[in-house]
Amino acid sequence: MDRKDRNVNFNQNGPTEETKPHVDTRGKLSPPRLTPAKQNQKVQQQSVEDSCVAEESVSIPLELANWIKFNAKHLKIRQTERQWAAELVNNFRENLLKFLKSNDDQPFFQSAEFLMSGSYFEKVKINSPDEFDMMLKLQVPSRLKMTKLDGGLFYQIDLARSTRSPIRAFVLENEHTLSSSKIMSEMYRLVRKFLKSYKAPDECCRWEVNRKRPNSPAVTLSLCRTGSNSDELISVDVVPALEVHSSQGWPLAVRNGPEVDNWLGKKVRQEIKSLPCFFVPKRLKGRNLSDEAKESWRISFSLIEKKIIMCHGNKKTCCESNATKCCRKQCLMLLKSLIESLKQRFPKELDELCSYHGKTAFLHSLSIRFNDSMWTLQKLPACFLQLLGDLEDHACRGVLPHFFVPQCNLFSPAVFPRKTLAFLINALQEQRRQGLPLLKHSAPVPPLRQRSTGTSTEESTILTADQSLGTTFMNKLFMVFAVALKDL
Repeated sequence: MDRKDRNVNFNQNGPTEETKPHVDTRGKLSPPRLTPAKQNQKVQQQSVEDSCVAEESVSIPLELANWIKFNAKHLKIRQTERQWAAELVNNFRENLLKFLKSNDDQPFFQSAEFLMSGSYFEKVKINSPDEFDMMLKLQVPSRLKMTKLDGGLFYQIDLARSTRSPIRAFVLENEHTLSSSKIMSEMYRLVRKFLKSYKAPDECCRWEVNRKRPNSPAVTLSLCRTGSNSDELISVDVVPALEVHSSQGWPLAVRNGPEVDNWLGKKVRQEIKSLPCFFVPKRLKGRNLSDEAKESWRISFSLIEKKIIMCHGNKKTCCESNATKCCRKQCLMLLKSLIESLKQRFPKELDELCSYHGKTAFLHSLSIRFNDSMWTLQKLPACFLQLLGDLEDHACRGVLPHFFVPQCNLFSPAVFPRKTLAFLINALQEQRRQGLPLLKHSAPVPPLRQRSTGTSTEESTILTADQSLGTTFMNKLFMVFAVALKDL
């Protein structure tokens, strides 16, 4: 099936931009020298009305619609597993914070506070509560000088003036530049020291510090069964983050805030801009970096993303207890599931791909298709296919602007190799042609805790449903989907 057929079937944003990169939907030449962010925004605005009209007329095969609904239903985490994991993680967090506050050999961390971020706390975690993100907020005693090192994601952080406060232990020899590597090294040391005296409340489990990953801003820990060579049950990322007070404002490159006026409203946009921003210790990629650039920090919007996803409706009452429900979060969870499955199936080819690419495409889709009526529960299959098509369109154009830093292209060859991007495009197109067979993990998610040999009623129901979606069903799904595409 060619690119044109794909645009008709899936109502992509910017179909003409893919087929003829230098021609707009009216057949006129595009303005020269558009930045990736402006180009992406223009394409989306030109095609969104046509996309919404076409969506009404496109018929999705029943088997494909049921396959999407089935997976959306069973991505939700079971309450029993959620409770068990939350108890262990909360106990770890509370005791680590007590240790840091009472630790005299590093007073800078005594004022630290934990902030919860990530998919679990956004309530879009899928399959199992096995990953948690914790941002350890570190207060900076004075105003900061933020020097941009790229389009606006990475910065050199300097103290505006000399200080005698404990933070001086983490500056370079110039006595101004904050060292991200020193902060990370100290974070690792403190966590390892803490684990020497801490025991998990579940006596069958233990916490371990993982080997440091290159360019990672987190200290990653794994909860494992006691005994050698046991599988990881839970992974926790502890990310130290510098808080820049709201009175200083965001860096100039991101000071306008995200484009959410039509979606969340101008008032919400101003509220977002008034929130403090954070910087996490992550090194800028590249060679021949200066000593200061090697100590770079990346700006983080994870807490703001959490607020946006939790309060996602065009109307303030969307998805409240007695209000109309939408399918936005379900669509994101389905896309996360597909991305995870693709990475499991092609770990080397799609190493650079991560769930944040899907999350960014999702936020762009929400800002363009902002009416709640476009995301009703009844439209879940169509909305997910639309979102999947949006990600494919971004990949085909090689343009995925960061939602908060539009000057930074997450699909730029410097950070996302062309070979990987081409493989991603082919993989997404293959999934679409075959009826999304990787939408659900091929292997069952291992249980987080030991269970009795008897199988509960809920688990038996899910097991039976999984077995019914075997090879015969997938072959039938593929045949029906192929016939439907041929008729179109």
